[in-house]
Amino acid sequence: MGHDVFFILMGAIMVLAMHAGFAFLEVGTVRKRAQVNALVKIMTDFAASTVAYFFVGYSLAYGVTFFQSAKIISGEGGVFPAQGYEMVKFFFLLTFAAAVPAIISGGIAERARFYPQLIATLMLVAFIYPTFEGMAWNNNFGFQDFMEVTFGAKFHDFAGSVVVHAMGGWIALGAVIMLGNRKGRWTADGRAVPMPPSNIIWLALGAWILSVGWFGFNVMSAQKLEAVTGLVAANSLLAMVGGVLSALLVGRNDPGFIHNGALAGLVAICAGSDVMHPIGALATGAFAGALFVFAFNLCQNRLRLDDVLGVWSLHGLCGASGGILCGIFGLEALGGMGGVTFAAQLVGTFVGVAIATVGGFVIYGLLKVTIGIRLTEEDEFMGADLAIHKISSTPEQDLRG
Repeated sequence: MGHDVFFILMGAIMVLAMHAGFAFLEVGTVRKRAQVNALVKIMTDFAASTVAYFFVGYSLAYGVTFFQSAKIISGEGGVFPAQGYEMVKFFFLLTFAAAVPAIISGGIAERARFYPQLIATLMLVAFIYPTFEGMAWNNNFGFQDFMEVTFGAKFHDFAGSVVVHAMGGWIALGAVIMLGNRKGRWTADGRAVPMPPSNIIWLALGAWILSVGWFGFNVMSAQKLEAVTGLVAANSLLAMVGGVLSALLVGRNDPGFIHNGALAGLVAICAGSDVMHPIGALATGAFAGALFVFAFNLCQNRLRLDDVLGVWSLHGLCGASGGILCGIFGLEALGGMGGVTFAAQLVGTFVGVAIATVGGFVIYGLLKVTIGIRLTEEDEFMGADLAIHKISSTPEQDLRG
């Protein structure tokens, strides 16, 4: 058991490091006036997520609570697995749960109030996210039994294309719509006003940190050392580079698209990384990279949806596509391991998207009509860094000014 404890602990640490990637990806993409806010949001959202998941969310998803003595929860007496395995499993799955508000953070950047977002994080990680997590990964409500009887296979999501990423992206859609666009993003006659990223270097660093940590996210989703397979690592790698290359071509050398293309491929491969052939993983990543570029441009140029980091495109749509493509490239007829059906993947993905979309609109809608979720026009003009945290990312320069 000790080797399993160490294995999943290393996975938890790798996924915890991914949250630094979320932070720097946002820091590089937002305007300079919101860089400090991006860093603080990711840290405090993680803290709030931990509390919500420890006291409510993990129990809702898996029926396990930790309101017993340290001796018992660490494995003495046979109620819990030995050597504190349940505790590191909680830590590992917490890092997944906390990815949801980290995803949302990028969509609502630059104009969201700070404490209402913390309240949203508490509610989402305590109730909305673990509802579908428990259905997909613990057969809550008999969901997987129903899927198997009705569609010939259980809904398969090995590492969370839908459970984590699509959930985060579709919740974020509700938040972005409820918040509205940044002031001045479009003119009265519908022309886009450029609001370029503040720092491509930070953006790239964030993408690299996420990409490296993702191999803990995917490979260590096996949760037991004896269940590890190199297929997951190879498929994650092929999907990542597929996303990069397709985003390079479709995005016409844009560095933001290229670095996010890697993430699009990794988002999409999570679901089927343990059942696809590497060529199927490459195709999945390539599709996701192109989808991200197309959907991001659609949001910004046609829909006028001010999703700052494109999280609905990257996580919401690419995550959903990964769940569905698992039902294609996971089939034995296409070189996969089998055990999946297209119908099960389509329906399971739709259920996850529906729960996330409704949950996002309900949570952010309630907060909007009760305490408000948007900065005042004056604070937004000043910038979230100074308005909320009373300091910018370059305080020395501010003093000299």
